Amino acid sequence: MIILGPTAVGKTAIGVAVAHAFNGEIISADSRQTYRHLDIGSGKDLDEYQVDGVAVPYHLIDITELPAEYNVYNYQQDFYKAFKDITGRQKLPVVVGGTGMYIDAIVRDYQLVILPENKKLHEELEATPLEVLAARLMELQPDLHTKGDLLEKDRVIKALEIIEAKKCGVDSTSVQRPQINPLMIGTTLPRPQLWENISIRLKERLDGGMLEEVQSIHESGISWERLEKLGLEYRFCSQFLQGKIASREELFEGLFIAIRQFAKRQETWFRMMEKKGVKINWLNPASKKERIEQAFEIVRTNFDL
Repeated sequence: MIILGPTAVGKTAIGVAVAHAFNGEIISADSRQTYRHLDIGSGKDLDEYQVDGVAVPYHLIDITELPAEYNVYNYQQDFYKAFKDITGRQKLPVVVGGTGMYIDAIVRDYQLVILPENKKLHEELEATPLEVLAARLMELQPDLHTKGDLLEKDRVIKALEIIEAKKCGVDSTSVQRPQINPLMIGTTLPRPQLWENISIRLKERLDGGMLEEVQSIHESGISWERLEKLGLEYRFCSQFLQGKIASREELFEGLFIAIRQFAKRQETWFRMMEKKGVKINWLNPASKKERIEQAFEIVRTNFDL
């Protein structure tokens, strides 16, 4: 089963409660929680993986080190391994997260590849105007996952390189995809409540040492450029620590706006998945306890428990 939603709506608590109640284990679907040491800024909150003193096992958290780049291909492969391990032990995999592309990649079975080097093709694509590349990609792949990809040249180039690699017989995956027919549960909150949650959580993270965490990671040898590529908290905190953001007030306000925009993009992604035929059972907005009870009822009904 998959529990998804935008940031700051309490997905982890709901997922952990479901896993605890139905003999399950968590598989994280958060693109930054895969990295070690990205703790406060990514909101790992590992203490939440306990119910009444009982630890609920989790997977795909703290599995890679910076400065390596962990991508959707890596996630898909690691997910298949974790899924097979959990189901092989007769446990229920409970995916929890808000990284839409990661979730979509496993639900709709993205055909991904490790690209062989093709310098000539890459140089040719780099020299071609974006609008020409975008038109070529739409012709070759009209069912594009998100039209927003057409606005970024590096994404369009990567997509065209993948298509060309497949033509040359490159295998799409190295781990065989298991049978996945997930029960999808979505949770969100009214905008005013969501904005308040984001504000409260952001203040807690800043007060809890998020800036010190980013400074420590940089001092361990990770460049500001790499940290900024991690987005949101890590980008803004890095810019503040470099003096690019003048004050903590400016840091808070800029980051608060950016996280709100990110939450909207997450919701847009999930609506796109529904338009593509993915059924998501949305919980009614309510207290966290009430939403947990709603989730329990959906599980019982769908699994005939």
